[in-house]
Parts: sequence; C-alpha cells; structure tokens
Amino acid sequence: MGGLTIFQRPASWVMSKLVLVIDDDPDQRRFLERMLSATGYRVISVPDGEAGLLAAAAQTPDAVVLDLMMPRLNGYQTCRKLKKDPLTAACPVIMLTAKDQPADQFWATEVGADAFLTKPIDLPILLETLGRLTERS
Repeated sequence: MGGLTIFQRPASWVMSKLVLVIDDDPDQRRFLERMLSATGYRVISVPDGEAGLLAAAAQTPDAVVLDLMMPRLNGYQTCRKLKKDPLTAACPVIMLTAKDQPADQFWATEVGADAFLTKPIDLPILLETLGRLTERS
C-alpha cells in the first residue's frame, strides 16, 4: 500500500520537469496533458511544429513528446530544428506516432529523436521513457 503507483512520483523529483507536447490531434493532446499532469509533470501543449518551436524557445522544456504526422512542420522537421538549436539541442525528444515501420524509426533517429514510441499510447512505457530521459537532462 505504501508504494508508488504508475501515476505517482515523488513531487520533488518531477515537480520541475516541463514536458512540451506537440500533436495536431486535440484529443491526444488533452489525454497527454491530463496523464502527464496527474503524474506531476508540468505540461505545455501545442498543435503543430511551428508552435512547438516557438514554445520551446520561450520555455526550454525538459522533454518533448512529438507527433510525426502534422501540418506545417512534420515531426521529423520539428525534431531536426529542435536538435540544431543550441537552446534545445540537449532536450530529449520522444517521437510518438501511429507510424510503425522500420523506416519511420530510422528517420526519427536520423533527425535526433531520443526515443520512438507508437500509438496507441502505452502510458507505462511513455512514463518510463520520460523518466529515464529527464533524469539525465
């Protein structure tokens, strides 16, 4: 009974962690906002890559959860720009997408993504990945 569940983290550990969610699907954004906030993360969410770049420049996030297929700038383009910007180059990027082909994962890695997860969202895996990547950032 005294242990932590998947939705609980020590407040001091997560409290300062800011996650930027970039996804054009409003339902996905709301779901991620609710789930990440419930686990103690601070969350900013935006609907496309251009807005994501502006948000990242305004408040450097501790991690980015990035959709691949979006209008304006897709996830590959957005990730490449985040990784080329000295302000956000060290920020871990988790590509979260419905695309699951080996080529998709290859290109995500090529543009600098630190992790590649597929939709539908497996929340325990997303939280473990976020925790692991933000520990080192």
